[in-house]
Amino acid sequence: MSTFNSSMFQSIKDALASADNKSQATFNEIMPTKPGNTYTVRLLPFAKDPAKTFFHYYNHGWVSYATGQYVQTLSPQTFGERDPIAEERFRVLRTGSEEEKEKMGAVRRLEKWLVNIYVIDDPSNSDNNGKVKLLRYGKQLQKIITEAIEGEDAEEFGARIFDLGPDGVNFKIKVEQQGDFPTYVSSRFTTAGKIDLSEDQQKEIYDDVFDLSEVFTLKTFDELKQMLNEHYHCKSEEPDPVPASPVVTPESGSDVYPGEVVPEPSLVAATTTDTVEEDIDELLKDL
Repeated sequence: MSTFNSSMFQSIKDALASADNKSQATFNEIMPTKPGNTYTVRLLPFAKDPAKTFFHYYNHGWVSYATGQYVQTLSPQTFGERDPIAEERFRVLRTGSEEEKEKMGAVRRLEKWLVNIYVIDDPSNSDNNGKVKLLRYGKQLQKIITEAIEGEDAEEFGARIFDLGPDGVNFKIKVEQQGDFPTYVSSRFTTAGKIDLSEDQQKEIYDDVFDLSEVFTLKTFDELKQMLNEHYHCKSEEPDPVPASPVVTPESGSDVYPGEVVPEPSLVAATTTDTVEEDIDELLKDL
């Protein structure tokens, strides 16, 4: 009788289902930010591994030419791996026709970050107040956070931006509408508004943070090529074999939005996209 039995196989299936559910649940913890509101939060470190406090990633998104629904996926370039969508974008921008370039213009490559937050005031959903959530943000907020950690504001803020105690500082995320896009440039760290948390409460919050490496699921090279064929080229055939060594899934696990087809979010417009020249430079570097 084989050592590998049906019970073992069921355990494997249960583990896969559990992982998918965990990823979906964590993804749902991302706090939406809407224009016209100011959100007050404290940034939280990932105490188990402080180097993983921020998750910096790239993703592609566009309205499917096959279904009309918005599709998006994490780019393997996040981990320095080959990306068939990025390679196709590079090919079109370099040698494609004007018609191809116009079509490819709908495929947005966005640079994003994730960080754990403690929500002090969420004016659009008070149920989030007093809870640990995830903040997904782009270059505007990243610049403000970087300045507070190691830039001109570091002397005033520095480590205080991660402190839940009386010496900590709040992060005021102000979302304003600027034309067709939301802007976050008026956001700031502030010492105004203390929060009253005991040391035990602070420890509980710090221990309650999410592992950012488990939020998304990374697709394989073949899966990404199939997504490109289906939703960009409108072809349903099986993807071509991988022309190079297989993509190495990061040790931290997979990384793409759970469910590749979702309603088009307004958040996609929140980040200014790279220029064509920046895209080409970035893609040349990674190829």
